[in-house]
Amino acid sequence: MNIFLGLLERGKMDASLMLPDGQKMAFEKIYPLDAMFDVLDDAPAEIRENKRYKERGDFSIAGVAASLAADFGLQPLDILVHSLANGPEVKKPLIDTSRAGYLAAVSASAYSLVSMVRTLGPMMRPGASVLSLTFMAGERVVPGYGGGMSSAKAALEADTRTLAYEAGRRHGIRVNTISAGPYASRAATAIGFIETMLRYHRINSPLPRDLEAAEVGHTAAFLASPLAGAITGSTVYVDNGYHAMGMAVDPAALGISTGT
Repeated sequence: MNIFLGLLERGKMDASLMLPDGQKMAFEKIYPLDAMFDVLDDAPAEIRENKRYKERGDFSIAGVAASLAADFGLQPLDILVHSLANGPEVKKPLIDTSRAGYLAAVSASAYSLVSMVRTLGPMMRPGASVLSLTFMAGERVVPGYGGGMSSAKAALEADTRTLAYEAGRRHGIRVNTISAGPYASRAATAIGFIETMLRYHRINSPLPRDLEAAEVGHTAAFLASPLAGAITGSTVYVDNGYHAMGMAVDPAALGISTGT
């Protein structure tokens, strides 16, 4: 949160916040959230007393829900975007991942969506949209994407389908997930082999180019809007078509120049 607020205050995000009419998007309010904790009592004392958390108030999922209700009423939400994940042992192969590391990855990256829909679903208006972000490693082997994160993404996609049914019947809301291709984000770069992934996808996708972050954003905007009013329970691929490929392209055999 400190990093986000620092970037915002220094104007580092201004270009991304510009609206089509030339005005800059403003945040009504920014709340602290650690989605590992359903209620504040779930957080160990050493976390609650940590200097990054101590002054933030109730940073649990229930705490955010209570703050939203106090500030905006009992049913203020139209869009919920779950764009968070953490795998403390992501650089370890799955076979070498500890039980604690595996469960932490699934808890932070998948169960958090279940908890957020359970807690925030009643606060969403009928027709509202829930979105999350997944990755192909939930379906196919991506060497190097370890620590149980592949399992977490598989769980996220399965939970998307079940939550679409349950939250659709209970609250009249939609739940979808976007399976994006590789992109050199801050988090992806930390894994350590993002350049290799970018090059591989560039060679082997039907559209042989790098993915733009805005293209994922455009899909999210569509899924969040009434234009996607009948779409729910779906994994929507935004990956230049890579998911459709059944074998790797041999660039030399096809006379394709791949660059460096």
